[in-house]
Amino acid sequence: MAFLKNVDMRNRWEMQKFLLEHFRYNTANSWNYSTSYACNMKIYNLDVSGEVKSRLYEMLNCNEVYERIGCLINTFDVEHDFRWQAAFNGRSGGYLVLYQGGKRSSEYKSFCRFCGQGNYTSTKQTGDVCGRCHKPRRVDYVCPVTEVFTYSCRATDMDEDFEEWSMEELRERVKLIQEFDKLADNIVAEVKYMAECYEVAEEEYYVRKKRKVLKEEVV
Repeated sequence: MAFLKNVDMRNRWEMQKFLLEHFRYNTANSWNYSTSYACNMKIYNLDVSGEVKSRLYEMLNCNEVYERIGCLINTFDVEHDFRWQAAFNGRSGGYLVLYQGGKRSSEYKSFCRFCGQGNYTSTKQTGDVCGRCHKPRRVDYVCPVTEVFTYSCRATDMDEDFEEWSMEELRERVKLIQEFDKLADNIVAEVKYMAECYEVAEEEYYVRKKRKVLKEEVV
């Protein structure tokens, strides 16, 4: 484990030290001066062999890598009911950052079963024809719809010294950050496994497109 650290939950000073000394990074851009707990996930900084690092650089353009990482991050977000979320930030996306967020009720009342377009009115109000694809495939949501939101510019514990925090509050915060650090370790373990068990290959694919052409009119 490169990121997850053991902390004595009985020792107030050790918990404060862990939180105060944890690596931090910007939640948005450097100019907004808001930071949160983070992990440096840049390939050169990972605790893996040189061969694995070389393979990881080759895999940067493979969608499968990001899909697997996305599954791990989504699991973390769900486990924390999206009140805490993890996402990559930085010019090249090399820093895993802890964000605050949540869920709220969506204003959408219906959606199109053909193209997925959401609508703020019900079919009883405006009918079942979709405004995007113009097909009569709109249906009302059966259950209330929620959407996830993120406070992308909000800092977390940026100016805290934790002196006024209770032992229970400190334990809860340390536990959260340890779970975040474990996520970073799980990501490293996953990409290391892919680098050791897969190789990057090229494949050709063709995209079918429509275009306008002149066609001789038959008289």
